[in-house]
Amino acid sequence: MTTTARLLMLLSLLQTRRDWPGSLLASRLEISDRTVRRDIDRLRDMGYRIQARKGPDGGYRLAAGSDLPPLLFDDDQAVAVAIALQTSAAAGAEIGDAAIRALATIRQVMPSRIRHRLDTLEVTAVRRPGEAPLRSVSPDVLVALATAIRACETLRFDYAAQDAAEGDRDPTPPRRVEPVHLVTSQGRWYLVGWDVDRDDWRVYRADRIRPRTPNGRRFTPRTVPGGDVDAYVSAIFKGSDANEWACRGTVILDLPARRVLPFAGDGTVTVVDEERCALEAGSWSWESLAASFGRFEVAMEVVGPPELAAAFDALAARYRAAGTPRQARMV
Repeated sequence: MTTTARLLMLLSLLQTRRDWPGSLLASRLEISDRTVRRDIDRLRDMGYRIQARKGPDGGYRLAAGSDLPPLLFDDDQAVAVAIALQTSAAAGAEIGDAAIRALATIRQVMPSRIRHRLDTLEVTAVRRPGEAPLRSVSPDVLVALATAIRACETLRFDYAAQDAAEGDRDPTPPRRVEPVHLVTSQGRWYLVGWDVDRDDWRVYRADRIRPRTPNGRRFTPRTVPGGDVDAYVSAIFKGSDANEWACRGTVILDLPARRVLPFAGDGTVTVVDEERCALEAGSWSWESLAASFGRFEVAMEVVGPPELAAAFDALAARYRAAGTPRQARMV
């Protein structure tokens, strides 16, 4: 093995675990302990901060440095990073230009075999039909939120009203929040935290947050209700304390199951026969649930519960009224 190849192998090993005993590195590379020490010094000269621990159980650890040294990826890691960079537009963070430049840098140094795999996999992130345009979040805001979470420091921030123009501020005083989680869903970023003044949990849209400095006092992190941040935020989106839709019902659609499955979302599709299927789904209200079933534009039969049948009747009356000219309704 050449010196260059040996250094790359050594760096790859150091990146895979926190501590490596010197003797184990020597065994894996089939070299002497003295050669390991020389190679460690060479990597340090290249800018890698490698810490050494003395004693019979001594070893080496790759630490974070003040500068970003060259990185080493295996084939799968390189492709994974490239795919993530191509889909960064859907992440809702203002990193598009940086992602393009990073992808170009990585592609330039890729071996031809990996570059070919990447070039055959061109990814374009698009919004779903009817999905509102995203308001991207500045990376500086995301870093500020993440830093406060890690440091367990109370955040102080202005929170723009939902219908406010860009740059407007909510007339309420600055929020004081103990941040515990930063989450992303469908291209939007959210901060989950304990609102000190409201004495309750809150979920905030990160694109509406304008942090103030400095941060407030340190705090002891709380656990979100239920202990699962994914389940908690999903429940918030569904308008329910439990991670369940407030209203659930079932209809039989005059469509085969294969035609319904792609559009069922988190609903459950059951085959009735070759031409019909049952769809059980949920929503935050009975009328919104009835309206969601109507998107299939076919004959259907309500299985239950009675509240769903009543919601269809209410929608039917409203739609009939909407289709009647105003003058005829006034007679």
